[in-house]
Parts: sequence; structure tokens; C-alpha cells
Amino acid sequence: MTDTQTRPAASSPAPEQRPSFARRRLLWPARNLWRSLTSMRTALALLFLLALAAVPGALLPQRELNAQKTQAYIDSHGFAGRLLDKLQFFEVFSSVWFTAIYVLLFISLVGCLTPRMIEHAKSLRAQPVATPRNLTRMPRHETREVAGDPEQVAARISGNLKGWRRTTTVRDDGVVEVSAEKGYLREFGNLVFHFALLALLVAIAAGKLWGYEGTRILVADGQQGLCNTSTAVYDSFRGGNLVDGTDLTPFCITIDNFSAKYLQTGQPDMYSAKLNYQTGSDLDTGRQESATVKVNDPLRIAGDRIYLLGHGYAPTFTVRFTNGETRTQTVPFTPNETATLLSSGAARFDTPAGLYPNPDDRRKNQIALEGIFAPTAAYSGANNTLLSSAFPAARDPAVAIRIYEGDTGLDTGRPQNVYSLDQNLINQGRLRQQVTTGGSRLGTNLTVGQSTRLPDGTTVSFDGYKQWASMQVSHDPAQQYVLIAAIAMLAGLLVSLLVKRRRVWARVSPAPADSATAGQRLTVVEMAGLARTDQAGWGEGFSDLVDKVTASQDATDEAVVSPTTPAQKTER
Repeated sequence: MTDTQTRPAASSPAPEQRPSFARRRLLWPARNLWRSLTSMRTALALLFLLALAAVPGALLPQRELNAQKTQAYIDSHGFAGRLLDKLQFFEVFSSVWFTAIYVLLFISLVGCLTPRMIEHAKSLRAQPVATPRNLTRMPRHETREVAGDPEQVAARISGNLKGWRRTTTVRDDGVVEVSAEKGYLREFGNLVFHFALLALLVAIAAGKLWGYEGTRILVADGQQGLCNTSTAVYDSFRGGNLVDGTDLTPFCITIDNFSAKYLQTGQPDMYSAKLNYQTGSDLDTGRQESATVKVNDPLRIAGDRIYLLGHGYAPTFTVRFTNGETRTQTVPFTPNETATLLSSGAARFDTPAGLYPNPDDRRKNQIALEGIFAPTAAYSGANNTLLSSAFPAARDPAVAIRIYEGDTGLDTGRPQNVYSLDQNLINQGRLRQQVTTGGSRLGTNLTVGQSTRLPDGTTVSFDGYKQWASMQVSHDPAQQYVLIAAIAMLAGLLVSLLVKRRRVWARVSPAPADSATAGQRLTVVEMAGLARTDQAGWGEGFSDLVDKVTASQDATDEAVVSPTTPAQKTER
């Protein structure tokens, strides 16, 4: 009978537990997405993409700045203009895609900089890296023999490395090692730059949320004013998402005088406007202060900035009705040609209350005119009747107008273009063009002081002109923080570029007994250096550093008995 030995059955490894569905399909993809989004590479790509997305805002007209010019651009480009409008290329900085890039960049910077800040805080408390075993493998390596004991020489080296973070280690065999490092401020400057960039983005976003901009054309006669009490006082107004128009900074301005200087070529040289303004308690007392506003030189009052954007001319017309009553208006004309300021516009005059008691009759006899204004009249065409402008300054002003009679649409309550008449009223026959004395259906040319007569005896005269200025009121509560963030960015960038990261190691060991000279004991100093932040490395400066830190305060100890400098390794 044979004994059989029963062996225990080999235990099979336990099957690996498969991760749950939520971890595989939700947690891991979200983690990988977060890591990709918060990487420095992604932050740089988003920063470049943000700069690229801002290019259309500089090349294309923006609706928030000039709605009429934007609409004219869309109409002139047909399908391409309508497509760009649907893609929000005329509202770039408030578009969905620009805001998405902005928010993603903000999240990426926060996620990228927070771990780096924690890591830098740890490195500030860490000790310098211990001395490597083989110093000859470092990019910079030199050996000196100096007089003194190893501990004395090591103390001398450590003392000469002022401004370096250093530590000294004494080994059991009597060898002393010194490790030193400097340049921590470089990483600090790098962090300051990125956090200042983050603060800049936050400040710009806050300015867009709580800021506003309003534009208004004011005639420079000291009569027409602007009081910042409501959004309704502006020709165009753009406010942030958190601005409801009820808490605007209260102030009032009027333009007393406007002056424009031109070169001989007609190019503008300087625009300036003299303003009277009131703010704070002056609104109650009526006291006014004066200031001069120029292009790129705004007036700053009550935390707002008032810019001078442009200017034009506002001709004055007087209508004398058949009963002798008059109506006078000074209406701004918009420039059609920026080189000569040839401008176009329209005016509407209601009839006197007593002339037509019946409202329907009064509505059918209103007066309207539209035409062009030439600061320096130039005539061409048949019989020299085609008016144009030869220079932007008002040297010889004249107008060419068409006069209409009928319903001007003043009683409809519907908004109308202030620079042109409603073409639908003309097409429907409700507004009829009149042939004036000495004129034609093509229009009537008038110089200052001249007038023309309608068939029913009504006269229209051109009395002169005034100048108008386009003023913009800008309120940005975060502009100071934007400036501070920009200065911090510049300071952090300079620090990160100028400060160099350096590491130095010194191994101090006793020299052989037979190498003593003149009864002095010698010590071998082996030093190595590593430049962590630039490709050029130390250059010739490393040898000077070795001479400096190994030098003794005593002149008798400064002599180097036997300097030996092995060939330096070529840096890659």
C-alpha cells in the first residue's frame, strides 16, 4: 500500500472587482476633463483664443457703439452681413462664444494656479537639496585647495553665501557639505503675474456688470444740457447686466463752446469743447464749474468719465407760416463724408395751434424738410446747382433742402429717424414735396440768410448754423482695480524674468597629509553649480563665485595654494 500525500489545492486569485458604472462613465471622464482644463497648456491656448476672438470686435462695427453704422454694414453685405449678425459678430464682447472663452479661461487659471501656489508655499519651507554624490556631473564644477580646517572653511563658505538659503551637514568621516539655493522670488513673481492676470479678468468682468456707457449729441450753444438722471436722456445707452438705470451718478453738463482745428489738407488736428458742469451739492445751489475736454483727454467727475467722440454741424431753420407765426429749430445733421463733413439731416415743424383749429387740417399742413449741409460750399453739375463740400471748416456754409407739406408723423407716437423723413409717408402721399420759388423738385440751395417761399405763402429760411459735439459718459467702478492688476502683472513679469534660480553645493574634505605647506593644513573644496532657469547657465560667473565664497577675511588666508580646475562640462 502506497502512501499518498494530499496537497492542498492552489487558491485561485480573487477576481478583480470591476469599477462601478458611475465611476467609469462619470467620475473618471470628469476628472480627466478637469485635469485637461486646468493645465497650463490649456490656459495659454484659451488666452490666445481670447485674443483671437477679440479681433472681429476691432474690425467690424459693433452695435453697442454705433447701431446705425452696424445696420448699414449689414444691409450693404447682404447674406454675409445677416449671417455674421446671427453669429453675434456685431456684438462680440457680449456674445455667447466670447463669454464662454472668458469663463473657461478664468476657471483654467484658478485650477492651474491654486496647486502651484500650494507647491510654492511648501518649497519656501523646504531645505535646500542635499549635496549630490558625484559633483563632477554637474554643469559647473571646480576644485580648490585652501588653508584651514574643513569646518572652518565650510563656515567661511556658508557665511559668504549671503542671501542664499543654505544648510551645512557634517558627515561621520569628517567631510562637511554645504547646500545653498536662491531665486525663490522668481517663482513668486511668476505666481504674481498669473494671479494679477486672474484679478484683471475679474476686474474687467465686474466693470462690465456694474458699468455703463451712454452717448448723447449736444449742441454747443450753452442751452442744451445733459443730466445723468435716467437712461432716457441718452441717444444710445449700454448698461451692464446689473445696471437698471435707477442709480446713475447725478451730474449735469452743458457745452458752451466747441472749436475744431484742421490741417491744410482738411485732416482734423484738434477738437476741444468747453463744458460747464454741476455735481453733488452744486445741483442744489446752481453753482457751475468749467472744464475743457479734448479727444483722449476726458473730464472725470463723480467717478464717471466724459469723453469727446466727434462733432458736426446743426443748421438753424425758421418756418414763417401764412399767419405770421414762426417756428425755429436747430437740428444736428450727421456727417456723410468725414473728410469734408458734408452732412445730411431732416427737420419737422408743427403748425401753430390757431392756424388750423381742426386737428386733421393741422396734421395735413405740417412742414418737413430734409437735405444736406456743406461747411464750405462747392457747386458742380448743370448750372452749378449740385452742392458739395470742399473743406470741413465752416468757411462758406450752405444747404440744399427739399421741403414737404403734410403729415410728418409727429402725432403717431412711433419712433422716427431724426436724420431722415419717413419714406412710407412720402410713398403714401401723406407727405408731399413742394416746389418752392426759385427751386425745383431736386431741391433748393440756400446760403446763410436766404429763404424760399412755398406756393401757399409759407417761407423757409436758413438762418445759420451751430456746432454739436458727441459726448460719451462712461462709468466703470473697477477701473482702479484694472490698473492695479496691470501694474502687478508687469512687476511680476519683470521679477520672473530678472531673478535667476541657482543651486550651489560645496564638499569640504581634508587634504592629504603630505600636501601641507608652510605648516598650514590644507582643505580640498569641491564646488558644483546648477542653473535651473536659463539655458546659458552660469557662464564665467561661477568661477568668480567660487573665488568669492572660498576667500578668507584674513589676507594671509586668501592665497590659493594649489588651484586645479578640471575641464568644464559643455552644457546642453
